[in-house]
Amino acid sequence: MVDDEPSIRFASAAHRQPRLLVRLLQCPQCSKPFNAPVHLPCGDTVCRACLPSARPRTHVSYPNTPDRLQSIVCPLPACGAEHAAAECCLDVTMNKLMELIELEMSKYRLPIGDTPTRLIEKLAQEDSTKVGEKEMEPELGHERVLHGGRLLATFTMAQMGELRYNSEVEYSSVQSSNLQLDEQQYEYESLDIAFLVQLQEAAGEVTNCLVCYNMMLDPTTTACGHTFCRRCLTRVMDHSNICPLCRRDLHVPASLQNKPSNRRLSSLLDLLCPEILADRLAALKTEEQPGNETLDTPLFVCTLALPTMPTFLHVFEPRYRLMMRRCMDGNKRFGMVMYNRTGAPQGNLGPTHFLEYGTMLEIVNHELLRDGRSFVEARGVGRFKIQDHGMLDGYIVGRVEKVEDVSLSEEQDAEQGETSGSHEYATRFLAANPDIPLPFGVALDSMPTQELLDFCMRFVNDMRRASAPWLSQKIVQVYGEPPANDPALFPYWFACVLPINEEEKYRLLQTTRVRERLKIVKTWIERIQNQRR
Repeated sequence: MVDDEPSIRFASAAHRQPRLLVRLLQCPQCSKPFNAPVHLPCGDTVCRACLPSARPRTHVSYPNTPDRLQSIVCPLPACGAEHAAAECCLDVTMNKLMELIELEMSKYRLPIGDTPTRLIEKLAQEDSTKVGEKEMEPELGHERVLHGGRLLATFTMAQMGELRYNSEVEYSSVQSSNLQLDEQQYEYESLDIAFLVQLQEAAGEVTNCLVCYNMMLDPTTTACGHTFCRRCLTRVMDHSNICPLCRRDLHVPASLQNKPSNRRLSSLLDLLCPEILADRLAALKTEEQPGNETLDTPLFVCTLALPTMPTFLHVFEPRYRLMMRRCMDGNKRFGMVMYNRTGAPQGNLGPTHFLEYGTMLEIVNHELLRDGRSFVEARGVGRFKIQDHGMLDGYIVGRVEKVEDVSLSEEQDAEQGETSGSHEYATRFLAANPDIPLPFGVALDSMPTQELLDFCMRFVNDMRRASAPWLSQKIVQVYGEPPANDPALFPYWFACVLPINEEEKYRLLQTTRVRERLKIVKTWIERIQNQRR
């Protein structure tokens, strides 16, 4: 190699930060190098042995699966959140990287020879006050003379359990019998640089994203422990909710909103492979230069459509005939939005003749008649919010933003906080007012999500026994049986069959929590029941 090669330039800079690099390889709990590293939903990493035992989670009913009804309190003081046990997983990439790093370390220990360095552990303030007899007098930690250059010696000290996670290290040269100090210092620097080049190559072996086959950019780890570029994972989840590697279901919004990156792996790659990542970022910025055609979603202003539910259209206006032809030639998708009958301003859009939230439809069947009209059967594939709009050949086109439900973790946190708080209030209220029913809002908030679904299903079954016309066999054939075991989909099904005005149903498009949609449905049912009394 020559001095101006990128790997040498990187290593010459990185060798000056041995403590920073080793800290990224240490568990913040036990301070040892990671052993079976577990990725936490908060974005950090700890050893599997450092995780507290799982415990049952109270005031959570959805989703009703054993691994999500168990929680682990995050052992990191900066977080302290309650994580679902299902989302605390072995970090496959980090585990492979640690195995390779330890292998490279063991190789370098053999030929290093007489290369002594004195390392003195300097405790962080909070640690020094714990071990010192005098609170204001800083204490020194462990001291060792180790071989192989600063980086290898620092890692060895961590392996020995003599380097706390928050400690710094003071280095000093110990003269070898065979070298002058200046020659020795140059040799130590050469050892670190050669070793860092090896680590960079090792990192390149296991940190390629298995979607784009490039080094991971903004690495994001799934609940099954596999890591991909955030951008790659977002693209995959736009049309699928399963891990592209192991095919396990991923219960996160497709945009990965509020999902932290793998902070430990991201920092390691930034330190080990800065030039590779810089090149990737530059290429990505070039690739994502915005084009002129930003209004790329055709919008059909007509009726209410809901996710996963069928929508049937008779298309006869010339502008929409053209739109349908173009959709059939393209991806077969278009947005359905309702008329704004009240003229109310629609957020940043201002006053428009349509509402700002809609449903993306995908054409399932398209029957073209001889006179140009058509019958269209479409199915809802997602929700959106219109950001901007314009006209194209007589029909509306828009730039839309996908609307997604929050992650299951956020859903569970919301249910736990809402039901536990309302339960405590309800207990006090009933103790003081035994003959007065709970206020409707309090009673609604105190119901677990599963109980809300059960209440709605009982109402559907009662109405079926009463031969309600909106639950006729013909209607059920169109919309299917009620999704009795899926709280996320039930409100959409119920809204399709229930004969109430569309403005009421439109509220479902604006919510991002399953629980909120079920509460809306329950208010409809309460209103119907009160009218029948």
